[in-house]
Amino acid sequence: MASEKRLEVVTCTAPVNIAVIKYWGKRDEELILPINSSLSVTLHQDQLKTTTTAAISRDFTEDRIWLNGREEDVGQPRLQACLREIRRLARKRRSDGHEDPLPLSLSYKVHVASVNNFPTAAGLASSAAGYACLAYALARVYGVESDLSEVARRGSGSACRSLYGGFVEWQMGERADGKDSIARQVAPESHWPELRVLILVVSTEKKPTGSTAGMQTSVETSALLRFRAEALVPARMAEMTRCVRKRDFQAFGQLTMKDSNQFHATCMDTFPPISYLNDTSRRIIHLVHCFNAHHRQTKVAYTFDAGANAVIFTLDDTVAEFVAAVRHSFPPELNGDKFLKGLPVEPVPLSDELKAALGTDPTPGGIKYIIATQVGPGPQVLDDPGAHLLGPDGLPKAAA
Repeated sequence: MASEKRLEVVTCTAPVNIAVIKYWGKRDEELILPINSSLSVTLHQDQLKTTTTAAISRDFTEDRIWLNGREEDVGQPRLQACLREIRRLARKRRSDGHEDPLPLSLSYKVHVASVNNFPTAAGLASSAAGYACLAYALARVYGVESDLSEVARRGSGSACRSLYGGFVEWQMGERADGKDSIARQVAPESHWPELRVLILVVSTEKKPTGSTAGMQTSVETSALLRFRAEALVPARMAEMTRCVRKRDFQAFGQLTMKDSNQFHATCMDTFPPISYLNDTSRRIIHLVHCFNAHHRQTKVAYTFDAGANAVIFTLDDTVAEFVAAVRHSFPPELNGDKFLKGLPVEPVPLSDELKAALGTDPTPGGIKYIIATQVGPGPQVLDDPGAHLLGPDGLPKAAA
């Protein structure tokens, strides 16, 4: 941790996670406790990450936060809940006799700056990465070493899953106070090295119904959602854990698609109904099923969160052919060289048989771009002082 004059400052990065068994619906809005457990895959930070700098100083007169360069209201309830929780843990650590080596007071105000290297609120799980990163950075600057699930969860439920790399489950827990509603790693990022992830970015606009409002309406009106949570998810959690541990892609892919479809069915069962998928999303679903039918096995799988973007899971030996199939069905508009971001993918020709199997009329420009990535680690501390987003005065550095 760098100390610049009277400033304690720390910078961290945190990953995006994509649920393969979906979280939708809270049993406690205040504590953010879910009606069912969920399981996710942590994506690599080389492609998608949030970077957050937290600084505390006796000179700061108030808490302040900047997101992607713009100052935001620090009084928003979820942000306040995170700050309260981390300060409570820091006080608890002090009273437990772990005297902090740093001469800093818990009364110091904090300045936070955070940037995403991907579009915010476009269905790319930016809130999960953001709050996990916030929790991690605050914990470092305040000297908190306990489990951060609760801190991150109070910001955004799925954020607790971004505290770990690899494959992560968020156990719904049973206690009313939420102390057992925590994230834990099912398998590390090194466990399934062949697994690849493609994000098909359909739309970078903000989604019509935010997740928070959407899931609240679903809990209030969808009998299907309740049935899913109580009767189906527990067995699906066990089965998905087995698929991951055994690296059984066929079963993993099928269950991932079924669970995504069921989540979106509960959105349609909500009253009034919520639709996060658009025509392009549905065409991608069709493309995946055609591709798998042609190969007579599940070689690719889709999942959609509360947005139109598709997240595709596949193995490294299938990436190039599937990207070619996507290019064929959704010819890029002009930005051919910018169409594929992230991990490099060698272009390959499509066989005439596969072209015939895909059969649909192409939809030019339906997919804006593809991000190719893989499973990655949990939050990281950046030791390079040059990485800090806040300068020695505790204000955002001027953009270079």
